[in-house]
Amino acid sequence: MENNPLNVFGLPLISCCQDPVTGYFRDGYCKTIAEDRGTHVVCARVTREFLDFSRSRGNDLITPIPEWQFPGLKPGDQWCLCVSRWIEAEQAGVAPPVILEATHEKALEYTNMENLLKYAYKAPV
Repeated sequence: MENNPLNVFGLPLISCCQDPVTGYFRDGYCKTIAEDRGTHVVCARVTREFLDFSRSRGNDLITPIPEWQFPGLKPGDQWCLCVSRWIEAEQAGVAPPVILEATHEKALEYTNMENLLKYAYKAPV
């Protein structure tokens, strides 16, 4: 595992979410290793449209799974997504906004910065 993972800007990766705790390692960070077949590197702020889309594709992120300490997600939660699922959602027009500072640089092996910037989450002021 990387000691100092970087985000898509080449800066230290920040935590995506601690409540619920996300990431392949369930440490709040969108880090990955070779065994992470889903490559959970995109930190997204999930939307109802994305959650419904993901469930329709066989990945129900809404229903709690207590034995896995998974509370189920609701719109507005942040979560480390598989980069391929995010790209699939983007192509279907339902990609959720991305927190770029918490998105691992590995995402750039699958999509480009220009595309990620189009979906950059902008916090309300």
